[in-house]
Amino acid sequence: MTVSTAGMRPAGMRPAGMRPAYMRSACMPQHHVHCFIPPHMLKEIAERGSPAQRDRALKTLLVSEQLRGQREALTGLPGLATRALAVGKQRNVYDAENGSTLPGRLVRAEDAAATGDLAVDEAYDGSGATYDLYHDVYERNSIDNAGMRLDSSVHYQQGYDNAFWDGQQMVYGDGDEDLPEAERLFNRFTIALDIIAHELTHGVTQYEAKLAYWDQSGALNESISDVFGSLVRQRALGQTAVEADWIIGAGLFTPRVNGVGIRSMKAPGTAYDDPVLGKDPQPAHMRDYKQVDYDNGGVHINSGIPNHAFYVVARELGGNAWEKAGRIWYVALRDRLEARSDFAAAARITHSLAGELFGAGSLEQQAVRTGWTEVGISVEGGDTGNGKAGCLGAPAAALATLLWPLGGPRGQVG
Repeated sequence: MTVSTAGMRPAGMRPAGMRPAYMRSACMPQHHVHCFIPPHMLKEIAERGSPAQRDRALKTLLVSEQLRGQREALTGLPGLATRALAVGKQRNVYDAENGSTLPGRLVRAEDAAATGDLAVDEAYDGSGATYDLYHDVYERNSIDNAGMRLDSSVHYQQGYDNAFWDGQQMVYGDGDEDLPEAERLFNRFTIALDIIAHELTHGVTQYEAKLAYWDQSGALNESISDVFGSLVRQRALGQTAVEADWIIGAGLFTPRVNGVGIRSMKAPGTAYDDPVLGKDPQPAHMRDYKQVDYDNGGVHINSGIPNHAFYVVARELGGNAWEKAGRIWYVALRDRLEARSDFAAAARITHSLAGELFGAGSLEQQAVRTGWTEVGISVEGGDTGNGKAGCLGAPAAALATLLWPLGGPRGQVG
């Protein structure tokens, strides 16, 4: 069954020109600090957890909200981002020493020996593995494709249950390591390689497609980070698509949580079901698309649909997922996706690119068709990412065009 994506976003239920509440804040969602733990999970903890867990979840939500304005203009105008350029792979890891001042004290630079601090060394190794995938497989020169140094800060604040890309660097909290064991939900946020790669990929998206961070374009933004987060982990472990577990954030939960990770690309909606965290709300098919007025229209929720489409493509092709499926998605991100591209646009673009890269009617192109069909999206039709009825009302669409110029045709296939 193939379901049309028309009208499947919350804005389509409002009069033309009227934006939902999450789009009417002073800080437009496009410029959000991208945090790994979704707000719906933190809200569940705030409602269901112990007093200490509730306080921690509320603090993390508050800090994330305060950070939102920091990335204004960085996504739409990435040239304004202050960034250190390097020749070759260059990583700096800083210790925030449980404070809020970034980046903190430099504790490990490129080629320096391991420090013995797990968070420092995991941040160093994880940013290196992410750089290596993009450089070695896709010939990309760091996050911005211009040699950007990869800076990371660990031990951010105390009891900060999240990790984020702030437009210039990575920042990691220590999770619940300071709480009594019986109340710990999260381990340190450097523990999972795919978390590191997920957040750094938000930086790649910032410099490429600039996917607007609400509704379907925002869910694509999140999905692309999950895709390449998973591919970095699979490559580091030497796993094929069949061998990989396709869990995002495996190892982040403590044994007290009934769950295997934050999301499952193989089986969206099954990653966790816990008395404190609630149940994984992700859909795997368009018929179950969630129309919500929180989480920027469900960017961390509906990302399960394109996530599962990619998993199916990789499963159909077999072998190393980063070689063929990953290349199709990377070229789409680099050259074709635009700020307001939606799921239908992503399906059409990736299907077309599979034909350009591997041949019309090739196994690769057939696999892409199968992937999107299994989640209820057709690969036929025009690009419905901009100007479709039920997307953005005219005033909001005009504002989006001013803030995130699409710049005409994107680059060449390669």
